[in-house]
Amino acid sequence: MHRIVPISLLALAACATQPDYQRPAVELPEAWKQSAPRFAEDGRWWRIYEDQALNDLIDEAFKTNADLVLAAARVDEARGILGEARSFLFPTVDAQASASRQQISTRTAVVPPGAPREYSSHRATLNVSYELDLFGRLRSGVEAARAELEASEASREAVRLALAAQVAKSYYALRSFDQQAMLTRETLRLREDALRLQRRRRQAGVIGDFELRQLEAEVAAARAQLPGLEQARELEEAALQVLLGRTPRQVYEAGVAVAEAADALQAPVLPAGLPSELLLRRPDLVEAERRLAAANARVAVARAEMFPSIALTAFLGSESAALSNLFAGGAAATWQVAAAVAQPIFAGGRIEARTEAARARERAALAQYQQALRTAFSEVRTALVAQTRARESFEAESERAAALAETLRLARLRYESGIASQLEVLDAERGLLAARIARIDALRAHRAAVADLFRALGG
Repeated sequence: MHRIVPISLLALAACATQPDYQRPAVELPEAWKQSAPRFAEDGRWWRIYEDQALNDLIDEAFKTNADLVLAAARVDEARGILGEARSFLFPTVDAQASASRQQISTRTAVVPPGAPREYSSHRATLNVSYELDLFGRLRSGVEAARAELEASEASREAVRLALAAQVAKSYYALRSFDQQAMLTRETLRLREDALRLQRRRRQAGVIGDFELRQLEAEVAAARAQLPGLEQARELEEAALQVLLGRTPRQVYEAGVAVAEAADALQAPVLPAGLPSELLLRRPDLVEAERRLAAANARVAVARAEMFPSIALTAFLGSESAALSNLFAGGAAATWQVAAAVAQPIFAGGRIEARTEAARARERAALAQYQQALRTAFSEVRTALVAQTRARESFEAESERAAALAETLRLARLRYESGIASQLEVLDAERGLLAARIARIDALRAHRAAVADLFRALGG
């Protein structure tokens, strides 16, 4: 009969065991459709831009960005929850002391002759309690908490990755506005110089009002472009300062230092045939997979509640009517060892409902993980194409700007020779300005595409 109880408990424990968690199998492409950049060993992929000002801004954002501070706090919270879950695997030991004085009522109790109605009681004990985790409820709770901690850490890394990409994109947008404004001011200065010359020629009767008004209109057009560029720059700078986590005073009063670097493409090193399994290291995919693992462990916790809980308790101490005799010796000693088993019998379906809810959360986590995979591969495909097309666009705009620069040179020669009109020169200037601005914006788009590509690949 004594062997039946342990055997029964082992059988119940086997029934309560949740199958070991396995990462879901997914159908992955053997390699990228195109090429993918190498992963930076230290994760500082933005060094490919070779821009120290950008490096400094990203380091600043990592220290003070509000979203990153929040993500770090959630990691610390998850680490504390894991520590609490682990603590349940160990015995609980505490000390307890109590003192009381009591009077017995003679109307409700029989007091022996000579026995005092009033007496004191002093007690000091060392208490130990421990729950046997035969059915894995506590261990599954630890596994769930550990997976949730890993998910929080991955979430923090996802925030860091997104933050670095956004700072890089905002920084180069800011630099693009600066370059466009500088080019527009230079064009405006040249046109104003030409306008002063043409006014003198008009006074001398060399040209008429028609040519003069044309040039005045072109000067006004160049001047009208500046307010829009300056406003866009102010908006971008304010947004960048918020990303950096600067104080309200700095956001309102301070600026962002922008370096003047060569207008060159930053093309990642693209090895062919990179295994697609590397994408599974992307922080948001790691987070989704760890959430799924935690949900799986929570199912085991819920199932284990259907089975008995076994608690062991004990205390050792002393008890005395007089405080001076509390630790007098063996006569005051007291101890107890106890075991308790609790088996749920009827709870109105509460335990079954908890288990079904845990299973539903696991199915939802699986669906979220699968959707995250689809989104990740879609983003990689889109980012690879965008990076390639942005490079092609920049090269085309560079060729266009070079051709229009030569067109303007020839138009000026023709105008000075009296072969062409001033209208041809103005058209050539207008086209060249538009081409140079488009080239600057194409370079910004290429740099943004590189940042999006590294973000899509998980850094």
